[in-house]
Amino acid sequence: MKKSILFLLVIASFANAQNAEKDKINQTLDTWHKAAADVKFDAYFNVMTEDAIYIGTDATENWIKPDFKAWAKPYFDKGTTWNFIALERNIFFDKSGKMAWFDELLNTQMKICRGSGVLVKVGKEWKIQHYVLSMTIPNDEVDAIVKIKAPIEDILIAKLQKK
Repeated sequence: MKKSILFLLVIASFANAQNAEKDKINQTLDTWHKAAADVKFDAYFNVMTEDAIYIGTDATENWIKPDFKAWAKPYFDKGTTWNFIALERNIFFDKSGKMAWFDELLNTQMKICRGSGVLVKVGKEWKIQHYVLSMTIPNDEVDAIVKIKAPIEDILIAKLQKK
């Protein structure tokens, strides 16, 4: 009986610790999105690791942090940044508890987008190491969207296939 109670206490303790870490990750991601909306350049980029990768909605947007900062700086300087608000988010952990991955649906100026990424624990803080932003496309509209994309992306496909 004592072993069963001890086992249940260990499980409950682990679940509480994981929920606390999920809360920290939610706060990190919400703070990150808010920093962009509030045009806070340093606060936005300080949430990312130094080796972070940001993949945007355009096929050519695969940035290491310094390149993403250079791309984003004029938008922050003009005060014309983006405002992403999480509608839902799922968070998962590796066995060590020092790495997490997530997916989220976002309300954006592009309507619903999907974000996904990887966070790593640096000291007591969670930092974004990899982020992917994708536009969602209703299945019934895929053919119409492909017609719009094809002239631009056929050129890019040919260029990438030559590499």
